[in-house]
Formats: sequence, C-alpha cells, structure tokens
Amino acid sequence: MILVHICCSVDSHFFLQKLQIAYPKEELVGFFYDPNIHPYSEYYLRLLDVKRSCEILGIELYEGEYDFIKWLEVVKGYEDEPEKGKRCSICFDRRLEVSAKKAKELGAFYLTTTLLTSPKKSISQLQKSGESIARQEGVEFLTVDFRVGGGTQEQFKIAKEERLYHQNYCGCIYALSHQREEQKKFLDELISPINKQILPNSLENRIELYEKRYKINKPYEIVRENFLNYRLLRGVLKEDKEVIPSYILQYSTTKRKSVKFKIERNIQDIYFANRENIKLLSLAKFNQLINKNYKNMKEFLYNPITFDEEVNLRNKIDKNFYSLNTIIILQNIHQMAKYELFIEYKLYEDVKENLIFLG
Repeated sequence: MILVHICCSVDSHFFLQKLQIAYPKEELVGFFYDPNIHPYSEYYLRLLDVKRSCEILGIELYEGEYDFIKWLEVVKGYEDEPEKGKRCSICFDRRLEVSAKKAKELGAFYLTTTLLTSPKKSISQLQKSGESIARQEGVEFLTVDFRVGGGTQEQFKIAKEERLYHQNYCGCIYALSHQREEQKKFLDELISPINKQILPNSLENRIELYEKRYKINKPYEIVRENFLNYRLLRGVLKEDKEVIPSYILQYSTTKRKSVKFKIERNIQDIYFANRENIKLLSLAKFNQLINKNYKNMKEFLYNPITFDEEVNLRNKIDKNFYSLNTIIILQNIHQMAKYELFIEYKLYEDVKENLIFLG
C-alpha cells in the first residue's frame, strides 16, 4: 500500500494516474492533510475537488484534521520567509509527519506526496524531509519525479481536460499575502460580508459553483470571463450626527470617503441628495421595487437579497446596469435631516468562472 499525501487536485490527479502506472500492484490511498491552507473556505474548495478526483480514479481518500492553529504555532517566527524557504521546510515536515503516522496506522509500506509534482516546490527539499520523517515511523518515502519529459505540461493539460479547480496561490496566508503584494492585487480572499451574501468570484461563489458541478450528471463547460468587481469595506450613515441602520448597494462609489449631504428632491419616492449623485429610498419603496416584505432594517440586514437582485434593483433605479452611483436604503427618510456618509470600497478588474450546461 502507498499512502499519498495530497495537496490539491491539479497536482494529485496527474500524480495519482502516474503512480497507478508506475506501481500497478500497489493499492493507493489518498490523505488530504493541509492545515496550512487559509482561509477555511479555500481549504474546503480544494478538498471538494480532490474528492471528485479520487472518485474518478477509484482511490479511497482520508481527510486529516484541519488544525490550523497548531500549524500557525509550528511556523511562528518564519512568517516573512520566501517561497521554498525555511517556513516551507517546516510546513512540509509537519504535513509529512502527520501523513507518515497515518501511513503507519493504515499499514502502508510506502509514503509519498503530490507536492513532488508541483513546479513551485523543491524536490530535493521534499525528499530530504520525507525520508527522514518516514524512517521514524518505519515506512519508506517514495521520491518520484513526474515533472521530467514534459510532465508539467501534461499535468496542466489533464487538469484542463478534467476541469479541475485551479487555485492561484500556494495555500498559506503568508504566501497569499506576499504574492498579492507583489502582484499589486487586492487580497479579496480574506474578505466576506457579515450578512453572508455571496459575492462574485468570492470563495463562497466558487464553492457554490464547484458543489453544483460535483452533483451534476450532464455535459457542461466551465468558462472564464473578465468583469469589474466590487467590495464594500466600510459603510456608515449618520442622520443628524447619529449612526442609523442603512444598506449600501453594491457598486456604490463616491469621490471622497466622507460626504455630507441633504435631500434635494423626491421623484417617485426616490430621494436625491445634493452631492455625489447619491440616492436614498425607504425600506417600503425597496420592498415595492423588488417584491419583498421586509418589516425593518434589521431583518433585511441579516437576510440580504442576492447579488443579482441588487444589480437588477440598481438598473430599476438608475436605468443603467453600469451605474456607479451610491444608492442607500433606510427604514425612513427625513427630508429635512442632515446626512453624512462614510464609505470605503474597492473597485477592480477581476476574472470569474461560470458553469455552462450543454444541450
């Protein structure tokens, strides 16, 4: 028996296929142990795709504990290490140590890891760590190099054909932060709205897509599209200097982070501010436009509409899907009040995946 530590489906699907050919008489068992992956939603997404991959290949899969706090303790002091540096060595040691114990528990004679096929990992580094740790548990570490002879190109070709989830960072929070900093790219993987609304290209959005793909039994394609994404980082509205419950629609933008305004006019119960093209509407008007029956702002804030419903609402109000005007929903609107909006957001180019059913 060979216990295979698995890091992700892009590496494991190719790696396991090659092992099946190279060791036809050995039973292969998968072990997904990756407490380094952060946040948990990214961990779950990778696990979901690994499960699907192992089912396709007929390989039993075990899941290790997601002991993220323990992992943080293990790599403490090495947060700023570069890729393939000391932190990675410690991380490999931790994951292979637990994998070796699992191999011994299951009675496996061999241990190996799909990290060996990742072009971002050092084979010699993994071999040194793997052999030392496996020896302590009385198992043998297999160092196999399937990258040679065009292996890496074949790996990505297979990943594309099998429509595997292709993550865009190694896994840990430190690698993610360093990579996004170098790319000068917004780190939206660590942002989730407190009302649990699923936003475009969020990890929750990807989980929704891949869970749906996992369950379907008909032809499909996963296609990518470029789009303009948005994240509201902070939104507070004051009425006569008192903070009041409010909801700011997606894609609301202003020139300044703080805007003081008054109500200038009312057209069909849509209230227009005297600055920044801000519009306000009452909860009653909102219910009418979107055919809902929220009784108060608290109920609405904890049970939000979908992102698509927000976009459609914006189009009803501004008659323009591409509007970036700030639109705010309040319980009631007082035309003589003095308002002040504090808002921070990120508007950025992004790429998302869509599931397209064929036939």
